[in-house]
This record gives sequence, structure tokens and C-alpha cells, in this order.
Amino acid sequence: MRSYLKSWISKVVAEFDFDGIRIDTIPEVPKDFWSEYTEAAGVFQMGEVFNGDIGFVADYQNHVTALFNYPMFFTLHDVYGSGQSMYKIRTTYDSEQASFKDVDALGSFMNNHDNSRWLYNFPNNIPGFKNAVTFAMTARGIPFFYYGDEQYFSGGNDPANRESLWNAMDTSSDMY
Repeated sequence: MRSYLKSWISKVVAEFDFDGIRIDTIPEVPKDFWSEYTEAAGVFQMGEVFNGDIGFVADYQNHVTALFNYPMFFTLHDVYGSGQSMYKIRTTYDSEQASFKDVDALGSFMNNHDNSRWLYNFPNNIPGFKNAVTFAMTARGIPFFYYGDEQYFSGGNDPANRESLWNAMDTSSDMY
């Protein structure tokens, strides 16, 4: 299976001339496989390790180029959603700097397809939402913006967080 997947990713990257790939649920596969897969792909990888523990997540950057910054995702929920001290952001950054190979290659995000949306978790907290999105888009790392945030979508757990944008696109929304 390893040989097949490495051959497959090499062919797919070459055929479609990808410059990067996203890898889902990385912890479900042994770490040494990801090192082999990374070499076979030969392009940038953004991996998902759905965990808030910096040490646990950081070790995976020894096997793939970059990771979604779930530790900061949870920190932003604490700070902008629950009103905890902004010093928590500094503490997270300090810990990440000491743990990750490349903090600037981490994916910075507020919402995604794996989690209930911000406004589902913190209803009516529009100021916190705007601050968290602004932080995620301007912070260290590679910004990722989840569709629907510009429309204030507030869906719950998957699949409720995958609302249709086609019938709800409001270009006059201040977030748009």
C-alpha cells in the first residue's frame, strides 16, 4: 500500500502540476510513512493534525512541510470567543516558536469543514468573530479563509457547517 500511494501521489503531482497538497487526518497513519510520502510528492504539503497540544502537533512537522495551526485555533476561541486574556496568544506563540520547525509555514484559520463554525459556538459574538478572522488572516503563517465566513454562516457540526453559498451570497455583507 505504501508503494502504491507514493507512486500515485508522484504521478498525480506530475500530471496536474500541483505546487502543494493538503493531507487530512495525518495522525491516523504512521509518521514514517509521511516522510516517505513527502519525498514522493516533491511539493509543499499542508497537513491536518486536529489537536490543540503543541508538542503533539509540532512533531508532525518533522514529516510534512506544514500543518494547520490547531493550537492557535483553540487559543483564538479562548481569547476572542470566551474572553480569556490576550496573553494566551503570546504564550501560544512562544511555545510554538520553541516547538515547531517553521512557525511561519503553519496554516492560520478560524473556521473549516471539520469544526462547527465560530458563530455556532459563540452566537451573536460578532466583534469576537471579526477579531478572530482578522487575526487569522494577518497572523504569522499561511492564512486560510473558509467560505461562508464572509456571510456570517453559523452552522453546527459537520455537515451543518457546510452551508450552501450559492443561494446566500450577499456582496453587501460587511465581511464580504
